[in-house]
Amino acid sequence: MENQEILVSMVIPAYNEEEAMGKVLDDITRVLEPLGVWYEVIVVDDGSTDGTVACCQAHPNVKVITHGQNRGTGAARTTGVRAARGRYIVMTDADGTYPAEAIPQMIAELETCDMVIGAREQEMGTVMVLRSLAKNFIRLLASYLTRTRIPDLNSGLRAMKREVVMKFLPILHSTHSWVSTITMAMLSNGYNVRWIPIAYYKRIGRSTFHPVTDTYNYLSLVVRTVTYFDPLRIFLPLSLGLFGVGVIKMIYDIFAYNFHLAPTTVIILLSAFQVGAIGLLADLIVRRSKL
Repeated sequence: MENQEILVSMVIPAYNEEEAMGKVLDDITRVLEPLGVWYEVIVVDDGSTDGTVACCQAHPNVKVITHGQNRGTGAARTTGVRAARGRYIVMTDADGTYPAEAIPQMIAELETCDMVIGAREQEMGTVMVLRSLAKNFIRLLASYLTRTRIPDLNSGLRAMKREVVMKFLPILHSTHSWVSTITMAMLSNGYNVRWIPIAYYKRIGRSTFHPVTDTYNYLSLVVRTVTYFDPLRIFLPLSLGLFGVGVIKMIYDIFAYNFHLAPTTVIILLSAFQVGAIGLLADLIVRRSKL
């Protein structure tokens, strides 16, 4: 089969998902076959120690790529993208949480946009209260930083144009934050990203999500990604905030200390100018790199 004949590459990262793997592959075949397009299914086994690989090999026309050790779901996604031959890449998780029925609509939407993301209607993961609070906070922060209303930042069900995704592979993380980073990277660079509402089911098997470590990674990568593409969105508000605090403190010093400024006031004002200068320099570097 020639590369140009393949329209859709299904990429599925998997780590110890033997309980759900068979159903996920059956569902994908069921929804893709009626479309009448050439497609491939790539499962990237991220060092599983159960029967995940054997389950995949039992399904015809499934390509399995195996990592020698567990490298992270983001690393598995990157491996799948590099191996994909289709014009479109559709990703889903191997735990049975995402509805395969949404995939045909997502493929159709790619005719007029660069990425389609399935926006989950509810949270069904483990540690739901903590996950919901952390994800909502990070989602709102990402919405502010990208100037875009983001219904779902880190959904694992998404369809993308391969040529666009390839541009951002060097900055994508090896952990769960891969999906958040590609979302923000594409939004920050003006690509057309669209969301469609989807159902979200309770996962089959055990989750690898770590509430503390992965939340920290999500938060740090949100800030890092926007700093990489639009640094003034972070540095300018911080600089203005420090300057405002400095001015208020200066007015207080004038009346409280008879026109003498306290050392802390000078430090705050200098910090405001320094942060602003760093932001301008970072923005200049970003603009120059895009020329």
